[in-house]
Amino acid sequence: MSSDLSQLSVNTIRTLSIDAVQAANSGHPGAPLGAAPLAYVLWQDFLRFNPQHPEWAGRDRFVLSAGHASMLIYSLLHLTGYDMPLEDLKNFRQWGSKTPGHPEFFHTPGLDATTGPLGQGAAMTVGMAMAEAHLAARYNRPGFAIFDNHTYAVLGDGDLQEGVNHEAAALAGHLRLNKLIWLHDDNQIQLDTPTSKAESEDTAARYVSYGWNVLKVGDGNDLAEIRAAIAEAQGSDRPTLIQVRTVIGFGSPRAGTSKAHGEPLGAEGVAETKAALGWDYPTFTVPEEVKAHMDAHERGAKLETDWNTLMDGYRAAHPELGAEVDALLARDLPAALADALPSYEVGGKAAATRNASGEVINALAKVVPGLMGGSADLSGSTKTTIKDGGEMQEGSMAGRNVLFGVREFGMAAAANGLSLYGGLRPLVGTFLVFADYLKPAFRLSAIQMQPVTYVLTHDSIGLGEDGPTHQPIDQLAMLRAVPGAHVIRPADANETAAAWQMALEYTKGPTALALSRQDLPILPRNHAGVKKGAYVVRDAEGGGAAQVILIASGSEVSLALDAAEALSGEGIAARVVSMPCMEVFRAQDRSYRDSVLTPGVKRVAIEAATKAPWYEWVGLDGAVIGMDTFGASAPASVLFEKFGFSVPNVVKVVRGVL
Repeated sequence: MSSDLSQLSVNTIRTLSIDAVQAANSGHPGAPLGAAPLAYVLWQDFLRFNPQHPEWAGRDRFVLSAGHASMLIYSLLHLTGYDMPLEDLKNFRQWGSKTPGHPEFFHTPGLDATTGPLGQGAAMTVGMAMAEAHLAARYNRPGFAIFDNHTYAVLGDGDLQEGVNHEAAALAGHLRLNKLIWLHDDNQIQLDTPTSKAESEDTAARYVSYGWNVLKVGDGNDLAEIRAAIAEAQGSDRPTLIQVRTVIGFGSPRAGTSKAHGEPLGAEGVAETKAALGWDYPTFTVPEEVKAHMDAHERGAKLETDWNTLMDGYRAAHPELGAEVDALLARDLPAALADALPSYEVGGKAAATRNASGEVINALAKVVPGLMGGSADLSGSTKTTIKDGGEMQEGSMAGRNVLFGVREFGMAAAANGLSLYGGLRPLVGTFLVFADYLKPAFRLSAIQMQPVTYVLTHDSIGLGEDGPTHQPIDQLAMLRAVPGAHVIRPADANETAAAWQMALEYTKGPTALALSRQDLPILPRNHAGVKKGAYVVRDAEGGGAAQVILIASGSEVSLALDAAEALSGEGIAARVVSMPCMEVFRAQDRSYRDSVLTPGVKRVAIEAATKAPWYEWVGLDGAVIGMDTFGASAPASVLFEKFGFSVPNVVKVVRGVL
């Protein structure tokens, strides 16, 4: 391979990128112009992938954390032979193309993650590297390294500055994830300003303090220097940050300035850039020699064939493990998953739903080998520990319990990476009020359709004396507003078991389980009703028509049942509906919804949280008993009474509605 051909390939990446940005009159030309050499070296000389089978399990993982530079990866996908026709590059950022403004997993073949919100792409690669190390420790056997890949990310300065990056990088260093390699597009320019006006830290020293190996490439156009750095990183016993000194907007009139970041160069600027690069081809041209050089079909097919041969040998030598790995990668669940769930008897000992969840997690862990995860330093409170599952630590990466530390955002982003890697079903735990800290990653779970389970305990003012800073009021409404997410607030231990089954069976987005700290009475088991999102717990006595429907979730279902008894004593017939999951109930057919919430019957909703989501179900003629303020510090029983979650107040509100 000649250096001239390499340089021609680099410039092809550059010119495809700026042509697409110019055609869209929208986008970010600066980073692709500067980072094209490092991306070329990585994809051409190191990255293991097969463009004919983008989801091949044995591939390396690559994430463009600097997602605004999306044309960089779209150009690479086209040149290496993925299903990315030139027409899609010409339709960059247009309706229906495979080239949206930022990389979107599930939308564009060849992407390993959705990126754009800075910092999260890199943080997700920490989860991917954790997954590789975990699965390798559990399943690799002598002569059969079936899980043995590197995880790479390209980052900009914004990625390094975001707080989630700090959280994830510290965890990666602690776990010594040596197959994790980040390439920093170190162009020293941000959107507004040179980085020197926004930071003065020693980035290299920070990563060394995290336990990373740090390498520097002084000239981002020196392909040999980049190649040597990546090769050295592959041999490290720690995660590696490679700082590659680049020039944003290289070759353009705006080179080295903030103006190169996020604006098209303009027709004149594109022409000047191409002249500076020595490029004398029409728009959107891929020279034939570059096309032949960068096409990865042959080498990709060989890599996958070799891995498939290794897997066949593994299955023959270790048939039980082979079957488990196949089921794991397919995300198969046991046919009799429901049989593994614990059951609780009415009249039995009351239980906090967080405690019931802990019991369910351990029952499921025995039959779902991919279930693993941890909490943000709260496993004793969230009950997320898998007993006898071991702790994931350096030297014992097979452990199924991850000690994430007080890093809610980093934890959730890493969980997305664990899920994106394939096979694993991660769970993460913290208090519901701290969903505020992890919300951006929860949103990306939904956008990427990743089945991460969020165990969010201490779900209401019922947690008591810790007061308003710890009592969630607006968090349920926030999570319910995320498209594609399921938010389940079970009313008792039986509903909690069903909720976990729902979480594992739902594969198109995350599930948030909102769980109580306080003990709740055991209700009759009705898994079928729970799995429809809402069901009738108690109907009007004597089978007559209900005059009012009380709708509640979580701990307030028991309150609704007590209130229905009191109303019955006053001659008011009340139906009680438990609605653990609005999203699932909304998806049921009209006949089922009407059978639960009879049209024309007045409704009162009860939930110790923000009222807003409930007006969809009670209508303009109904009422919501909820929170209009933050909580307070006092015992739970006092708080519920003071804030109106009592039988007398429910009866009073019902009278007012009727």
